Amino acid sequence: MEDPLLLLSNNQAAIIRDLNIQEAPKGKITRYWLYLVTDGMGMPINVPVIVARGLEDGPTLGLTAAVHGNELNGIPVIQRLFKQVNTSKLKGTIVGVPVVNIPALLRSTRQFIDDVDLNHVMPGKANGNVSQVYAYRLVNSVIKEFDYLIDLHTASVGRVNSYYIRVDMDNPTTRKMALLQNAQIIVHNPPLDGTLRGAADDMGINAITLEVGDPNTFQKGVIRSSLTGIHNLLNYMGMTQTGIEAPLQEPYICKTSYWIYADQGGILSVHPEVATFVKKGSVIATLRNIFGDLLKEYYAPEDGIVIGKSVNPINQTGGRILHLGIL
Repeated sequence: MEDPLLLLSNNQAAIIRDLNIQEAPKGKITRYWLYLVTDGMGMPINVPVIVARGLEDGPTLGLTAAVHGNELNGIPVIQRLFKQVNTSKLKGTIVGVPVVNIPALLRSTRQFIDDVDLNHVMPGKANGNVSQVYAYRLVNSVIKEFDYLIDLHTASVGRVNSYYIRVDMDNPTTRKMALLQNAQIIVHNPPLDGTLRGAADDMGINAITLEVGDPNTFQKGVIRSSLTGIHNLLNYMGMTQTGIEAPLQEPYICKTSYWIYADQGGILSVHPEVATFVKKGSVIATLRNIFGDLLKEYYAPEDGIVIGKSVNPINQTGGRILHLGIL
């Protein structure tokens, strides 16, 4: 078995405290360990950063994944993109952060060390609590370098998602970024306070959120689709010349979306599949007690498309049932 310290040294990744793209060599892909904080043993927590800088200057596209530690699909999307990019023909810079939330990834959990959702405290605080400081240093050491951001997420535990995008469709730039992703569904969703996308927007960075399938797994189909969309965007911005792949079908665009919740607990079965349509009044879920008796049926409150749904049969009062998009 190889020595882990030897593996780390062979990785040839410099440890930095602040990313400066101008210091990255042109025409190369460079790996870094971004030092953010120390843990309870005083050991450094380093975030992996990959920089592909072209020979010509141009815009900087940032890609982030695993802001929640159980959202894994974005990791191979970033890994594969950097295997495919040709820096000798790249105009501008691509920066990838394959894992944002290192502590949560190592614990296979969604939340940060202090049990806080890291995507609710962005851009953090310089002198805040544990999660706020981590968020602040991430934003101010690497995110600040971006002109554009694609933040890759997945569904949470016990749920599944379509391949969909959250974006401000009133912003012409982010609207075009979203349309190039070849997603199944696009939801108009202006940036929210506390999210990484919201923090980026406040810094003048055009940002979209990609929901790339399900948690705790790698899914080849949505990983492949995400890569295609990112390549489309790179080509559209003139950073590469690989061509734009048109979607097999146009995305369904939703003006809004919301979750439907259970008003009592029991054994839940949600019937429609993701990315399918439901009609107002149709049965979308059934709830049974532990003896198997039918307690209640839930109906679609209006016509819409299923963006995501619960797949955990054990559903308590107030539990999520179905994420409904309104076209």
